[in-house]
Amino acid sequence: MVIPQYLKKDSKIAIVSPAGKIRKDFVIGAVELIKFKGFIPIVFPGCFNKHFQAAGTDDKRLADLQNALDSVEIDAILCSRGGYGVLRILEKLDFTKFIQKPKWLIGFSDITNLHIALNKIGIQSLHAQMSKAMHENPNSKAVTEIFEILKGNLPEYEIDPHFFNRKGYCTGEIVGGNLSIIYSLQSTAFEIDTNNKILFIEDLNEYLYHIDRMMINLKLSGKLKNLKGLIVGAFTEIKDNETPFGKSVYEIISEHVQGYNFPVCYNFPVGHIVNNLPIIEGSTVKLCVNENSVNLKFV
Repeated sequence: MVIPQYLKKDSKIAIVSPAGKIRKDFVIGAVELIKFKGFIPIVFPGCFNKHFQAAGTDDKRLADLQNALDSVEIDAILCSRGGYGVLRILEKLDFTKFIQKPKWLIGFSDITNLHIALNKIGIQSLHAQMSKAMHENPNSKAVTEIFEILKGNLPEYEIDPHFFNRKGYCTGEIVGGNLSIIYSLQSTAFEIDTNNKILFIEDLNEYLYHIDRMMINLKLSGKLKNLKGLIVGAFTEIKDNETPFGKSVYEIISEHVQGYNFPVCYNFPVGHIVNNLPIIEGSTVKLCVNENSVNLKFV
């Protein structure tokens, strides 16, 4: 796995909007924080475009993102927000110049599309908070850790145990992100590779029955078969039908990982929450799940 160069004082961070439209004040907040951290923010031309729910037409979003990927002047790319839209431009992206000068790509949710694409070409990226969190919670651990990682300081997280946890220890490359995005990329050129890896998943605003469907898909497609470990993050604003599904999210996931012997951690702080801790996609990590705690160390 290629590690993009870590940032130094006055490194340039591009802000682009490859998915949903963004409020201007959120980006302004991110700009001010980036400056405060000693870096130079570059807001790309289409950042504030609007085309229904998207930040501009597909062609305009593609152009901004492609230019940021290609630029030799840019050292990192912050996606302003998720939402929906990356999938519509994913196959048109050209990573030729990006491979020659890899840079950190930052974001989560719909940006999972890009993390998986970069993982396929062997380049690390940063699953982390975006401009809204930088505007609203600039001093949170989830935000401050982003800039520590960009400077080369690798994190180690320790969280409380959970009733559904399955104890164990493993070392491997970590991949993942939004479960719905992972599901939508199945049987495409961008299908996630989970073989001998540690997978993390999270989601927002999904029906319980659909989470069940997606977990069955991962199982039937062999994505769970050779996992080294599974990290289950936050599943927020989950919906149910008038006739209840009958299981909670964690009960659904626990049912579908029965029969495997890899360690499983539940309620890890990653996802659509304030404490959305950064995950270095493609990095080697050590995961230890025991009775008293869960430890995730990046090495």
